[in-house]
Amino acid sequence: MAKKEDKTNVMRLLDQAGVAYIPHTYPHEDGAVDGVTVARMTGQDPDKVFKTLVTKGASGGYYVFPIPVAASLDLKKAARAAGEKSVAMLPQRELLPLTGYVHGGCSPVGMKKRFPTIFDETCLLFDTILVSAGKIGYQVEVNPEDLIALTGGTAADVTVEG
Repeated sequence: MAKKEDKTNVMRLLDQAGVAYIPHTYPHEDGAVDGVTVARMTGQDPDKVFKTLVTKGASGGYYVFPIPVAASLDLKKAARAAGEKSVAMLPQRELLPLTGYVHGGCSPVGMKKRFPTIFDETCLLFDTILVSAGKIGYQVEVNPEDLIALTGGTAADVTVEG
C-alpha cells in the first residue's frame, strides 16, 4: 500500500467510497510521459491503461472520456454518446482551471466538478483497468464497474476503429 504521504486525492476518494484499488507509480523526472510508455513502465497491457480526455460539447457542456492510452477518441461517436451535436477536445490550457488536474495527471475521479463521464466500452473487457491517480507518476488499478459507478459514468464505443 502507498505510504500516507504518497496518497493522492484520488486514492483518498476511492478509500472514502470503499472502492478497492492497487496503486502504481512510475518514474516521471522529465514530467508527463505518454500513456503507452506509462503502460510499459507499470508492466501493464496498454489496452487496460486508460487516459482521461476532456471535451466541450456544442451546447457548452463538458464531458470526460477515459479511453485506452493507445486509442484515439472518435469525436463523432463521443458526441453521439454524450447526446451532443458535436464535441471538441478541451484546449490544454483550460484543463487545470476546469478539472484541477494537469495534463498527464488527469483522472476521471475527483475533478473540481462532476462532469458526464463516458468510458470506452472496452474497459468492461477487463477485471481491472488503470487510470491516473491525479498526479503525474501515479496510477490506480480499479475494477471498471466500480469506477463507472463512482463517477456516475456510462460506457460506450467512443474510439476510432482500427
